[in-house]
Amino acid sequence: MTLIAIVNCGSSSIKFRALDLDTRENVVDALVEGIGDSIGAGTGKLRLRFPANPEVADIDIAEPVSDTAHGMEMLFRETLATGVLERHGGLACVGHRVVHGGEDFTEPTLITDAVLEAIRRLIPLAPLHNPGNIEGIRAAMEVAPGIPQVAVFDTAFHQTIPPHAYRYALPNVLYEDHKVRRFGFHGTSHGYVSRTAAAYLGIPVEDFNAIVLHLGNGASVTAIRGGQSVDTSMGLTPLEGLMMGTRSGDIDPALPLFLERNRGLSVEDYDTMLNRESGLKGICGDNDMRAIEERMEAGDESAKLAFDMFAYRARKYLGAYMAVLGRVDAVVFTAGIGENSPAVREAICSGLDPLGITLDAGRNAGRGGPKEISTAGSRTKVLVIPTEEELEIAVQAQHCIEQAGA
Repeated sequence: MTLIAIVNCGSSSIKFRALDLDTRENVVDALVEGIGDSIGAGTGKLRLRFPANPEVADIDIAEPVSDTAHGMEMLFRETLATGVLERHGGLACVGHRVVHGGEDFTEPTLITDAVLEAIRRLIPLAPLHNPGNIEGIRAAMEVAPGIPQVAVFDTAFHQTIPPHAYRYALPNVLYEDHKVRRFGFHGTSHGYVSRTAAAYLGIPVEDFNAIVLHLGNGASVTAIRGGQSVDTSMGLTPLEGLMMGTRSGDIDPALPLFLERNRGLSVEDYDTMLNRESGLKGICGDNDMRAIEERMEAGDESAKLAFDMFAYRARKYLGAYMAVLGRVDAVVFTAGIGENSPAVREAICSGLDPLGITLDAGRNAGRGGPKEISTAGSRTKVLVIPTEEELEIAVQAQHCIEQAGA
């Protein structure tokens, strides 16, 4: 058996899962969540569950969680005590989601002290994400000594984007000294979904052109040519591009000057506003698309505006990337909203018949996938492909340790 643990640590949360890649069977699914800074404040909650081992009862850990290291120690301690990992052969490695790899990391990487230091140097590019990722790595190295640890980067899949697409029209010195450029994110999702969609349609991935819309609380769209990313909506940070749950997406670059002069906003205030108070939440006060659709159906105008803005922004990017690619084999929806909201998919594709995209209302109904939701006569296929980012991290981590002979 090949048992891989996947760790995804944020500033106040930890997600932990172990997968047996020989059977693709989920043997451990452990989730540690906090609200705001709750884990750091010592009030976080930990829960373990074992879906493939029903004889093992769920575990709720009531004691306060002081920090990421403490949470990881408790998760591993309680999991090891059940014997589940040992019965499945023990861990082969631990794969870590790392949001920003900059230009330094273009593929999964075996973690060393030098790699950790390089990830630390990239914190200015992802101040909300990389610190938590680093804490998770350090904690896992403490609780699982001797087990190979692999970093899998959100940005790596987009390293095939050409300079004319990733460079900003800014003075060269900003790129040369600070690497100010488009990096893109959700790379594990876009890579997994594009390969899965190609296989679903029976098209060799090296011949596959697609537009993948990863629509969740965070949202991005990527143009795929020959199975590789050639453009993507997120930029230097995960803030650029589509309207999201609490993030603004694209705005006028002069807005910070306007707000500083007219409202006295500090850099910190501005950062908080764009990342945590904008997007769907900024327009209607809610960042849950399910609640927004319910409110819209009840006649709530602010919810309708938020819905319409979300779909319109995505449709603009879809049209732009059709122009970039020329031939598009498939438009693919994935992630929480993309997989589960027929109304959002319909709104984004509405009116695109002249571009060769026609939805079938019956096929589009319902949640989940994989499935084709376009009409038989649609020139471009429209698919729903559930993303499996954790599986992708596990597969990449396994490949990394095999290549390294670890």
